[in-house]
Amino acid sequence: MTVANVDVDVLVVGAGPTGLMMACQLARRGVRIAIVDRHGGPAEQTRAIAVHARTLEIYRWLGVADEAIALGRKGDAINLWSLGRKMARLPFGDIGKGQSAFPYVLMLGQDDNERILGAKLRALGVEIQWRTELTAFTQHDDRVEATLRTPDGGTRTLTASWLAGCDGAKSPVREMSGIGFPGAPYAEVFFVADTVGTGRMVREELNVFLSEGGFHLFFPMRGKDRWRVIGILPKALAGRDDVTFDDVIPSIRVDAGDDLAFSETFWFSTYRIHHRCAERFRDRRAFLLGDAAHIHSPAGGQGMNTGLQDAFNLGWKLAAVVQGAPDALLDSYAAERIPVAHRLLHTTDRAFMLAVSDTLTARIVRTRVVARVAAFALRFEAWRQFAFGTVSQIGIAYPDSPLSKSAGTIPAGGPRPGDRFPWIDDIYAKLDDTCFNLVVAGQDVPSADAALAGRVRVHSLTTDRLPSPSFYLLRPDGHVGLAGGKLDIDAVTRYLAATIAAASPCVT
Repeated sequence: MTVANVDVDVLVVGAGPTGLMMACQLARRGVRIAIVDRHGGPAEQTRAIAVHARTLEIYRWLGVADEAIALGRKGDAINLWSLGRKMARLPFGDIGKGQSAFPYVLMLGQDDNERILGAKLRALGVEIQWRTELTAFTQHDDRVEATLRTPDGGTRTLTASWLAGCDGAKSPVREMSGIGFPGAPYAEVFFVADTVGTGRMVREELNVFLSEGGFHLFFPMRGKDRWRVIGILPKALAGRDDVTFDDVIPSIRVDAGDDLAFSETFWFSTYRIHHRCAERFRDRRAFLLGDAAHIHSPAGGQGMNTGLQDAFNLGWKLAAVVQGAPDALLDSYAAERIPVAHRLLHTTDRAFMLAVSDTLTARIVRTRVVARVAAFALRFEAWRQFAFGTVSQIGIAYPDSPLSKSAGTIPAGGPRPGDRFPWIDDIYAKLDDTCFNLVVAGQDVPSADAALAGRVRVHSLTTDRLPSPSFYLLRPDGHVGLAGGKLDIDAVTRYLAATIAAASPCVT
């Protein structure tokens, strides 16, 4: 619980996408926060570019989804190319239809995401303290005392109840907490470029060129013939520090065709990719989120989205504790998000190694097998749901969380405790992510108990997408906390008492 003699309830370190999401989630719930960043302002390069369905669902609750969609470019399909021809087209929009209101990948650069979230944070009355660096912090039983270097070169002390480390792969919060970050860099050097180009790429769709030497990815961006191009730097160039995009164009043409032409390059950079995960996501009153907690290959465009979901997961819990919920609620953050990070590291590492391996088997699989197998598998509904759920992150679930409970027998065919509640259009628009939501299907709902007032929104519906009768108590992040058949109000109130005690998280 928060204490009276602190400057703020939460100090957020880092104003990238993860930190901004964390700050927005806390501010809209009335939590006193400060957010600092050592840089002079928001990112100016696009960097991360893929925004997945689950993130857009969160953006809709935050009230910024329409702006993001208007600024971005929808990627409705993935085209797989190999051996000089298109091998398969995977219709991502069709695959995700009925699973989310956003059945596509939105191409929207990190810089635009930061501008949108930053504007939302300012609208909530919070200004980012740029050129302000965390240099030290000391933890006490009831607070954290942080030393900050200010823009004029001086220092000041800020006291907070909690500290959220959203400060990137070289996180000072993680290092000062003595938390290990095991892992290693991949051997390959990569390049990324934002360009204007024409060629055989299918416009406004993702294009993946697979070859014996690796891959080249073309992501459509806002504007005519704008592409984000990512690939492996040719070995002959890997040792140089003066590489330009013109140097790598010949290797791209080997995969994408001689008719490929670039007329302009806005940004070019080379980089190495690491795969690491923090040994812990929490040290007493300090938490790690986003790249401070885990970094991995860019396979599937999962990085920025995972950090945003870290913040969405921890944000409501931290706000509830500030409002009086038991501190034990915060233990569920690591219990839920560490398995997600480990699974993500494992799957992206396997996908990445297949994409870059130089073995004969890998080259054959990459150029002759992957596209055909993917196209065949996606003819089947089970595989379509699995594929979209994995890439879009709507399939992330917390079945082993201490917050996932059942009330009696759970009806077959419905979501299980820990699952993201399935997208049902007429109910999703009514869910309030600042509250717990009680969804009751196929049965009468008794008068709202006084114990639920201010903490739960009740929704009654009849649909063939849920078993009847059934009920689901949804956490503020939309995951099922408690599920059962016939509505048991006593079980609901007991769950709330154990989870958030007397806290009243509903904002409106």
